[in-house]
Amino acid sequence: MGYEKKAKLLGDSRVFELDPQLKKYTLRDVGFTESRGGKFILERPLDPESPFSASIKFKMTISADFKAFKMAVTSANGLKEVNLFKENDAKKRAEQLDYLLDVLIKRQILKATV
Repeated sequence: MGYEKKAKLLGDSRVFELDPQLKKYTLRDVGFTESRGGKFILERPLDPESPFSASIKFKMTISADFKAFKMAVTSANGLKEVNLFKENDAKKRAEQLDYLLDVLIKRQILKATV
């Protein structure tokens, strides 16, 4: 999974791109951390009832120049991309994902293109 200008999550029909209004301080306000290479990384659990280490996670990384990004829903260990919409608790986790994506859209980090 490489960096792209547009991205979508496995099993989701929506396509997202970075908002042109994106600001570095907004990323920090939302909870992104900056890596040594300047990339911004966000990792959030999608199951509020499970410990962080045991939950399916939403992961998003933005390049240092804000020109490309990648995002995925991953297994608890972060190594395997997961189709959230085919999981047993899909409705509850999809609600968490939608809430998180709504925050990213409202804060002008992402915008939906389709």
